[in-house]
Amino acid sequence: MRDIVVDVNGARHALTVDRSATLLQVLRHDLHLNGPKYGCGLGQCGACTVHVDGVAARACVIPAAQAQGRRITTLEGLGDRAQPHPVQNAFIQAQAAQCGYCLNGMIMTTAALLAREPRPSAQAVRDALAGNLCRCGTHVEILAAVERAVAAMPCKATSA
Repeated sequence: MRDIVVDVNGARHALTVDRSATLLQVLRHDLHLNGPKYGCGLGQCGACTVHVDGVAARACVIPAAQAQGRRITTLEGLGDRAQPHPVQNAFIQAQAAQCGYCLNGMIMTTAALLAREPRPSAQAVRDALAGNLCRCGTHVEILAAVERAVAAMPCKATSA
């Protein structure tokens, strides 16, 4: 067992976890967060995507101990029912879900992309989402949701 302190969605949590625990296990089992899903367990499907210091990362392959000192954001930390994040709202408005299993990864990956590149090209969106698997085939709706999110996101001013 190992004692760790993690910063998740702006709150610090002191936990005692198994040395082999992954960040995903801590998020789901210890902190009871249901946004990140267990999909493949290999970091290949995207269902477990979270932000680590603002960068999209696969929680199923990150040892929990490596989360110490990092800022972790899950789907629950982006926004809430009263004030969803613009990406969450865009996915709701576009009804970009069938079974919904992939949505965590799609939304978290999109939010990370738009944070670093507010006006990505269609190809940049496809490239960013390429590692997120959707078994239901809602890709058209997902891409429409990303277009809505791009339009809804405030554009950062660039310096000349």
